[in-house]
Amino acid sequence: MTIKEVAEQAGVSTAAVSRYFNGGSLSDEKREKIRKVVELNNYSPNALAQTMRTGKSGQIGVIVPYIHSDSMSQIMEGIAEGLKANDYSFILACTDGEKEKEVKFIESMQKGRMDGIILMGTVMTPHLKDAIDNSVVPIVVTGQSFNGVSSVYHDDVHCMMDIAQLMLKKRKHIAYVGVDEEDVAVGQSRRKGVEKAFIEAGIDTDELIIGKSDYTMQGGYNETMRLLREYPDLDGVICATDRIAHGAILALRESGKKVPKDVSVTGVGNSWADTVSQPQLTTVKLYFEECGRVAVNILMETIQSEDEDMPFRKVKLGYQIVERGSI
Repeated sequence: MTIKEVAEQAGVSTAAVSRYFNGGSLSDEKREKIRKVVELNNYSPNALAQTMRTGKSGQIGVIVPYIHSDSMSQIMEGIAEGLKANDYSFILACTDGEKEKEVKFIESMQKGRMDGIILMGTVMTPHLKDAIDNSVVPIVVTGQSFNGVSSVYHDDVHCMMDIAQLMLKKRKHIAYVGVDEEDVAVGQSRRKGVEKAFIEAGIDTDELIIGKSDYTMQGGYNETMRLLREYPDLDGVICATDRIAHGAILALRESGKKVPKDVSVTGVGNSWADTVSQPQLTTVKLYFEECGRVAVNILMETIQSEDEDMPFRKVKLGYQIVERGSI
């Protein structure tokens, strides 16, 4: 049995069931309905019934896929700033890209009496969806827009469309180096943005060369080397991330291509390395620190709210095209 099923049998929201187990504000009528369902089914949310909270712990859990990512570190700065203002601290957990660890961390953080969880840069799986639906503490996701959970995310489609339009003004034989499309934001949405730029320019998307990398500089280097062998007349490389773009620049340089004289390159992220690379990288500035601050604000509002049916919130952040020497 799940929290969702308890809510359905009791005729209340899942938020009301969460408040029941958390000792939160709840009407006597709803509390009694939930109690009857719980007792009838001998239900407890995992092992949390033995560690039910009587108050707030002053801590939240933060789950990240990698700790070496530039974007993650900037989001963490925003989270730390927001939590400090609310007299909260956090416990950090890193999955190293292993999806099942997200679920394990969500479950262990609830047992560890976290007041809420911020989950970064994830791929939604059925197992993860169940863990989020059944969480007795509020969860906010950053970097993705998922149904059924509050999310803070970026305008990946339009930022890529804009930077691709900039590339199309200068180049004709363009490749897009993306990532695994299980990642809806970075994988699917950014590719769609590039394709939209081609469509608006009246160019068949079949003319767009598609490559795929992991999220590393080495991946960008390897994929660009492959593309150059297959498409020697390549004159533009649009990359899904800055790290991939820096790998592409290195590959072009080693292949005797000059950037931007022979080939233009763009990235996404506006990391510190963009200003010290040669040439400096044209990129998309995403507001990662703001993402962290907004996620904390949503989480704090949910934790502190007396509204047992508080709706999920979706916040899409803006972006800025930063034109430098690589275009």
